[in-house]
Amino acid sequence: MTSSRVEGAHVVVGLSGGVDSAVAAYLLKEQGYRVSGLFMVNWTEDEAGYCSSAEDFQSARAVAAELDIPLHRVDFSAEYRRRVFDLFLAGYAAGKTPNPDLLCNREVKFQPFREHALRLGADWVATGHYARIDHGAAGPRLLRAVDDNKDQTYFLAAVARAHFERVLFPLGGLSKPEVRAIARDAGLPNHGRKDSTGICFIGEREFRDFLGQYLQPQPGAIEDDSGTVLGQHQGLSFHTLGQRKGLSIGGQRGAREAPWYVVAKDPARNVLIVAQDAEHPRLMTTQITTEPFHWVRRPETLPERLTARIRHRQALQPCAVAALDGTRVSFRFEQAQRAAVPGQYLVLYDGDECLGSGEIVVG
Repeated sequence: MTSSRVEGAHVVVGLSGGVDSAVAAYLLKEQGYRVSGLFMVNWTEDEAGYCSSAEDFQSARAVAAELDIPLHRVDFSAEYRRRVFDLFLAGYAAGKTPNPDLLCNREVKFQPFREHALRLGADWVATGHYARIDHGAAGPRLLRAVDDNKDQTYFLAAVARAHFERVLFPLGGLSKPEVRAIARDAGLPNHGRKDSTGICFIGEREFRDFLGQYLQPQPGAIEDDSGTVLGQHQGLSFHTLGQRKGLSIGGQRGAREAPWYVVAKDPARNVLIVAQDAEHPRLMTTQITTEPFHWVRRPETLPERLTARIRHRQALQPCAVAALDGTRVSFRFEQAQRAAVPGQYLVLYDGDECLGSGEIVVG
């Protein structure tokens, strides 16, 4: 960050109540920015205390008080319900496994949230994401974090490039232990707070029970890959490719003492197909098709060799563009990929740069 960027600049930081956003605000204030906090409410249906929004807000207030910065609060629960949760449910109803974290960043955090921050007079908007942005003359480039174990570009890869304008990621050059140490040394009140797990509207609960509140059961047969019926499922929507737990088929006569895995879905027959092979041929593929593919930045000439990941924290996998037809892009991988799940995202990289993402439609 240049000194000209800091001098007199107002940064609105998305304060979530967690340690990452707290340290982002602290670092920006230390660098000379005029900092304000903005707490976002996404979910208000807090049955049985699963959503920690109220606790998160109190944590954000304590951080803002410690840093002596103003804290604003904005309710985006209606937008979140319409632009994220409804799409999330529709995806599951269609037999996909959608990723609400990518949808939240695309539809809320870098749209209405960013716009609200700019209306508050922000010159810059910042969050506690582990990622980097290069604000060059040709426009922003999204780069992987220095700490590959914490890199969050996977969740940012569906955001429009224009929405990265005037955005800062102060934690992109740090590791999580370094962030914890900074929070502790700075005396931030939430320095020992545990990282949040999952998404707010699910929290620490049984995922199938949660989905069952919104999706009706559609029982069908569970078959092995030879067509033998092993049991019954309550709906294809409640299962995903590669899944091992929650099949409730137990030991089967004549079968090996080995786990069962979901290897395919047959929507036409409403059948879930399982096998005792974690790398069953139906789970493995060297070509993955995505649609629509969203380019954060599309190079004029695509390199012959790129890398991609089809899930968060997966090691980057060498690949190449196999076919490009409008918004439909297929990729060929050097090594077979396991469980390319429709509804999840393939995220594409050229070195450190995140080029974009596409929803997996064919594995």
